Amino acid sequence: MTGLVRSVWSAPSAVPPPPSRVWKDWVLLALVAVLAVVEGIVRTDLTQPLFAVIALLVVLPTVLWRRTKPLLMLIIVMVPVDLLLPDSALYSSLFVMVNVYAVYRWGAGRDLVIGSAILLASLALTFVRGEGFDELVGGFALLLTVALFGIAFRYRAGSRRRSLDRIRMLEREHLARDLHDTVAHHVSAIAIRAQAGIAVAGRDSRAAQDALGVIEAEAARTLSELRSMVRVLRQGETAELAPSAQLDDIAQLAGTRPGGTVVVVEVARNDDSIPPPVAAAVFRLAQESVTNALRHARQVTRVDVRVEADAGGVRLRVTNDGDVAASPTPGFGIIGMRERAALLGGACEAGPASGGGWIVNAVLPRAGWAP
Repeated sequence: MTGLVRSVWSAPSAVPPPPSRVWKDWVLLALVAVLAVVEGIVRTDLTQPLFAVIALLVVLPTVLWRRTKPLLMLIIVMVPVDLLLPDSALYSSLFVMVNVYAVYRWGAGRDLVIGSAILLASLALTFVRGEGFDELVGGFALLLTVALFGIAFRYRAGSRRRSLDRIRMLEREHLARDLHDTVAHHVSAIAIRAQAGIAVAGRDSRAAQDALGVIEAEAARTLSELRSMVRVLRQGETAELAPSAQLDDIAQLAGTRPGGTVVVVEVARNDDSIPPPVAAAVFRLAQESVTNALRHARQVTRVDVRVEADAGGVRLRVTNDGDVAASPTPGFGIIGMRERAALLGGACEAGPASGGGWIVNAVLPRAGWAP
């Protein structure tokens, strides 16, 4: 038991970090304040209605800081509830459950331990006042329910964050493979030109100078592409070293799939100057878009993939005519697509099309991400 408490005590705060406050907090504050004033006016069983309303309004702003300072806000709000207002408790004081939830949802490990001790002491004080065993059991059940909700949502958010981190890890591993291909391609060109320059240097100085110019251009391009990728790679990992895909490989996605769905691919104005990392990223975005359409869209009969490259970059557009759920939420596949595009300085958006079906639009700059 001691080991469990020690483990909880050292646990970090919930991730991702909570927002300091949102508009719903102000709505909650205003609603509880109005209810407290109305309750103080209409209830006749309160011994000190004015004092009860004022005390509640004083501690009510704790809901605005409950996420960033959950334990402190819980301590502040429990004082009037347990010590100052034992005989004049307002029903609207149940807003304290929001603070209790915040401790278990957002607090660090020590906040959970200290907060639990405070809540148990509050229950014990209720029993000492002679409010009955039923009150004790009911209060404990309410606090336990709220605490379990906080822990459940904390675990759910943490699990989703770990899934997102895993997606980022996989994307960086793919980029590591693309980095290998980039280095191999350009360094090979540099080596060949250097060998040619050495071979002709003795009898044709002009050819040797041309070879040096090509080497300089290839080296500059290599450095540019390396800078655009090295910042997003994970450290100390072994990358997969298979050849990376190119824009021409997108044509492999075309065809008729089992079930009759037709995939049509059009690559417009393609050229060989697209950097390998960008071309590989476009291929994977197209591949993931087609896979999502075939897997998730209902009654889809056609998927159109269009890729267009120009001096500014590469644009990808994937549409399908399938039915979309009423309230679609981005899955991890779409999140991974957005992550991959962002890592190279581009953008990727996916959502229902205005005329029906689903559409994916991605834009990647030709040079990749640059500082």
